[in-house]
Amino acid sequence: MTAHTPRFPLEHFKTRLPWEGIDTDYLRQLIGLAKIEDLAGAGLSIRPDRLGDVTTSLMSEGAEGSAQLTARESMVVCGLPLVAMVVTAYGEDCQFTPEVQDGTLVKAGTSLGTLTGNACALLQAERVLLNFLQHLSGVATETYSYAEELMQSDTVLLDTRKTMPGYRVLQKYAFACGGGYNHRMGLFDRVMLKDNHLVVAGSSEGTRLTDTVSLARSACEDLAIEVEVDRIDQIAPVLEAGADIILLDNFSPEALKEAVHLIDGRAYTEASGGITHNTLPKLGQLGLDFISTGAPIHQSRWKDIGLDWQ
Repeated sequence: MTAHTPRFPLEHFKTRLPWEGIDTDYLRQLIGLAKIEDLAGAGLSIRPDRLGDVTTSLMSEGAEGSAQLTARESMVVCGLPLVAMVVTAYGEDCQFTPEVQDGTLVKAGTSLGTLTGNACALLQAERVLLNFLQHLSGVATETYSYAEELMQSDTVLLDTRKTMPGYRVLQKYAFACGGGYNHRMGLFDRVMLKDNHLVVAGSSEGTRLTDTVSLARSACEDLAIEVEVDRIDQIAPVLEAGADIILLDNFSPEALKEAVHLIDGRAYTEASGGITHNTLPKLGQLGLDFISTGAPIHQSRWKDIGLDWQ
């Protein structure tokens, strides 16, 4: 068997999407969509006869006000930079002054920041900014609880592409704020041959499997090559071709231990499938390089955050 080694250092795969890595124009489009859902019935096949906020239209037009965002339970805060973008979209004179930073673990009762500006604009923005903030803080908090289970391990916690369409960058950012790391962002930044790719190519085992992985490696020299396997006997052909990462899908702990021993550092190892809080500590002791799970995103609970007028 050819003695390949990973072409990229481990740190190459330990990436966290920073706020600065998110396209602000894209976020403005998301905010704009949320705004016209509320004010113009966007998404409905029959538009409403009346547009705008019929409730705040009954209030004093020029009234100014301020409100405080407060964590009503413990959480890892995420999404605060979005708050300023949301309130600005509703009123140019509206401002948000944060009192903590994204990624901070706070206790119930902690003030997250203060909103000031036109009272009607802030009232219209209230639900939208809370929707973003409560959801993203939920993802970050759930991720933190998963990452805690690996605190005594060198194994890296990764997310997946199981994200809500349109919200991928925000959910992956929240995962990073919670202490996890980001897997590939999309179909464009890594070759990842999953079981269905191999079935379609007729190359799930033996020489055909080796040839398919070798072709990917030669065609995409600048990208990492990851291959999903679900049986021990698939590992040798994948190693022969020089895959950088082998994804061990739904392996039992015993099979994972055997696979890590067989691979022996010639490729990075990643476990996925059936990852839970209960299984993480044991999996973290098997010598795996990565564990990937989408659970902190799709199983997270919105956090309770209040907006209280002062």
